Amino acid sequence: MKHKSYFRPGAFVPIAIGTILMAGAFYNAGAQTTKTLTLEQAIQMSLNNSGQLKIDKAKVDEAVGYSHEAWNNHLPDLKATGAYMRLNSPSVDLKVKLGSGSSSAPPIKVDQAAYGILNASIPVFSGLRIKYGVEAAKYLERAAKLDVENDKEEVIMNTANAFSTLFKAKEYVNLVKQNLKQQQQRVTDFTNLEKNGLLARNDLLKAQLQESNVELTLLEAENDLQTTYVSMDLLLGLPENTEITPDTSGFHIVNAGSLVQWEQTALENRKDKSALSYREKAAETAIKSTKGEYYPGIAITGGLIAADIPNLLTINDALNVGVGLSYNFGALWKTGAKVKQANARLQQIQALQSMLADKIRLDITQAYQNYILSLKKIDVYNKAVEQANENYRITKNKYDNSLVTTTDLLEADVAQLQAQLSALLSKADALVAYKKLQQTAGVLTISK
Repeated sequence: MKHKSYFRPGAFVPIAIGTILMAGAFYNAGAQTTKTLTLEQAIQMSLNNSGQLKIDKAKVDEAVGYSHEAWNNHLPDLKATGAYMRLNSPSVDLKVKLGSGSSSAPPIKVDQAAYGILNASIPVFSGLRIKYGVEAAKYLERAAKLDVENDKEEVIMNTANAFSTLFKAKEYVNLVKQNLKQQQQRVTDFTNLEKNGLLARNDLLKAQLQESNVELTLLEAENDLQTTYVSMDLLLGLPENTEITPDTSGFHIVNAGSLVQWEQTALENRKDKSALSYREKAAETAIKSTKGEYYPGIAITGGLIAADIPNLLTINDALNVGVGLSYNFGALWKTGAKVKQANARLQQIQALQSMLADKIRLDITQAYQNYILSLKKIDVYNKAVEQANENYRITKNKYDNSLVTTTDLLEADVAQLQAQLSALLSKADALVAYKKLQQTAGVLTISK
């Protein structure tokens, strides 16, 4: 006969959380090492091990590179060209006659030529495209750095969830083990009573069935715990055989404060909101930079020319300095489309800002209410523990006086254990709810 566990582990210990990388293989329980970690230590380890943060760092480096590239447009361009050519026998007609008198000059034979040109150009005015390009790159660099901070908060939140899940799993296993000992002792007592004819065979079977159910529950709980170890080890970058013991000394209940204060904090500190603000500034600057194509470019130019055509011409140290003016007349009918595109990008960002502001208000309200609810649950579960303990005491006394059945006693025992478990786990739930409130307000990375 297949028995169902009277506990539902999923109701108390949501092992499979979407924020953690779950293991795809069976856990090797051999040669385990034990490590005790506080939540702060776990957070630091996950930040150091996070692949997403490593990607974000590379993106910041890329944004810094773009910023340097934009600034380098202030620097002069320096180009050198040269060539060596073999020629056929060209007909050379010099307009300047060589020699004197009536005697004709000998024919000039040219069969090769070489030249070299060194040009330098320093931009003076480029329609302010360089200036605005540098500004836009700086804004995008700041936005990329804020993205890192935003992802840091996500990593911290994932770690807090994982830490809480591990704590729940271990406590669940410990409580089930304690209850199993009680059930085993009860079966032993009932067996002796049944042998002496003081207890019905049916009551003993009920106790044995209860014991079997607890054993099945313990097997499931231990299996979930082993999977949670692997998940936590991968998250923190530890060997997969590390058995982590969560140090919950830092679990404290914090006053919720007011919703208005949290909403104001979120509007001031949300990293995604600040990053979007910098992207808006970059988009505005990009419009100005694009409009700069309507204007001509002015640059100071200079160069050095050298050439050698044997039997004909030699040029050395031909230095030139001047002012260059360039203008692309195609910009008169092409730039307008680019400006429209830049304006459209700006409008998209502004629309996203409006949507984000509404989402922040909704998110902070939900997170705040969830934390308030978690605090209320702690009070309710604490009262439930008192009630369950008293109920079990009374039921036990009645059972000893043959006033209630074995079923009543077993049900009171289950209710007592469930109340104790719920009260214990509610504190971990409150910690996660408060961390979520901090993350939603944008202050998780700076919180203590």
